Amino acid sequence: MNPVTNVSFDDTAVAFSSKSDAELYKMYLLFKSMNSNTFVKVGGSLLNLALNLHLPVKFIIKPTIFNHFCGGETIEESERAIQELARYNIGTILDYSVEGEGDEKSFNATRDELLRTVEKAKGNPNIPFSVFKVTGLIDIKLLEKVQARQELTADERAAFERGRERVNAICQRCFQANVRVFVDAEESWIQETIDNLTYEMMELYNREKAIVYNTYQLYRHDRLEVIKRDYEQAVERGYFVGAKLVRGAYMEKERRRAQEDGYQDPINPNKKASDALFDEAVRYCVEHLDRIALCAGTHNENSSYLLMELMEEKGIAPNDERIFFAQLYGMSDNLSYNLAKAGYNVAKYVPYGPVEAVMPYLLRRANENTAIAGQSSREFGLIRKEMERRKKAKR
Repeated sequence: MNPVTNVSFDDTAVAFSSKSDAELYKMYLLFKSMNSNTFVKVGGSLLNLALNLHLPVKFIIKPTIFNHFCGGETIEESERAIQELARYNIGTILDYSVEGEGDEKSFNATRDELLRTVEKAKGNPNIPFSVFKVTGLIDIKLLEKVQARQELTADERAAFERGRERVNAICQRCFQANVRVFVDAEESWIQETIDNLTYEMMELYNREKAIVYNTYQLYRHDRLEVIKRDYEQAVERGYFVGAKLVRGAYMEKERRRAQEDGYQDPINPNKKASDALFDEAVRYCVEHLDRIALCAGTHNENSSYLLMELMEEKGIAPNDERIFFAQLYGMSDNLSYNLAKAGYNVAKYVPYGPVEAVMPYLLRRANENTAIAGQSSREFGLIRKEMERRKKAKR
């Protein structure tokens, strides 16, 4: 137990309080499978092949990995997850996880679906945030071209403006509905373009408080400097910064591209450096709550303890609306449920969308779980510990 906060992330009775014995056993089997690199790689390849061949595998995927990591195929189906989390004072972030087809029709359809998530969140205390990826609304090649300062054709300029309007439509609706919104981070070669769009939205809609949040991937060695710059710009221009801090999701891709194209690797040299930078960014944000609203998107126990300790030192109430913790649905329940029980603001990213369309997300999740040192092992160990605890309690 942490001496300052009296919160223990080892308290499995709280962590799995929402799970029946049968559900816990199902989790045990899932994480046991995900603990095996071979199973994840081979199983992922077979699932991809089956889906590409349109084989009927949905009946296997939906009740297992899909149900564990996703809310449902639609917003309506996700209501079960929203209510389950709400019973334990955990908010839901509805994350439409369908990867678009890159054409105008697909971008407009994504915008319309995202607007539906905002309507669902409006006036709903159980859904404190909406979220979107800019690549769901604007062609990635166009974002890349803008960032590379390449000349755009008239058609490309018009397409970029239509994309900007889609981004604005979502942020404006969030402002009108008083719903906070995360703009997710993406690859470094388009991130500056995404940042600039986000600053524009912040300046429009964050005049009274943070509605629009940018996402900072702290596995990038320059991100703390960017946060500091963004804070100073916000002070100068009279708006608030919404800052969602994460470690990052594109490391292998980033390293490979930097090596191939011969530019400086934007990623920290090792995990220790990323952890240190993340924690420094948390400290900076807490020191500057006059203009920054913070969401710590982390599965790291030490970083979570650090934020709790900083809040306690500064006399910040656990439920201060300027500070949130966030984790992914189906992961790190030992953090989410124990934090929520102690009165902190907690929300879970709850992905949803048709099973086939969400599979790329699920396979990434399985791969990340095995790639993150000890993540699956930690989850698996906690599940086993809780199963043992329940067995003893029944004797």
